Amino acid sequence: MKRAWLLLALLVLAAPAAAQAPDGAALYKRCAACHLPSGAGVTGAFPPLQTDFLSLAGKADGRRYLALALIKGIAGPLTVDGKTYRGVMPAQSMLDDAGIATVLNHVGNTIAKGGNGFRAFTPAEVAAARQSGEGLTSANIGALHGKLSGQ
Repeated sequence: MKRAWLLLALLVLAAPAAAQAPDGAALYKRCAACHLPSGAGVTGAFPPLQTDFLSLAGKADGRRYLALALIKGIAGPLTVDGKTYRGVMPAQSMLDDAGIATVLNHVGNTIAKGGNGFRAFTPAEVAAARQSGEGLTSANIGALHGKLSGQ
């Protein structure tokens, strides 16, 4: 009986801890430094994360853009809701595909209030965007926004 308990204890201690899913709200705090906790952005520097985000998240190319914006960063002016923003967004290279999907889902659900119309990002979708954008720069991502948003 002692051997069984000892064996069970060793198995429990040796088992890897279950990987915790990234917390989108906690990860968004990095974004909030520029986009603000509400996602309202800063006039002229950092765009708001509501209408433009939901519009882009509703299209395949827009979803790729949103993932690449976090993966590669953004350089160059952006026009959102008719206003120009000239801030630079650094790449969030410390985030893996699951972390990026979690942040995008937090923005879509909580910041942009996408509700039932918002389709969640998956780590696999982010991985595909990462691979397809391998040779792109942050300036390429900035230019891509203009093509997708029509602004």
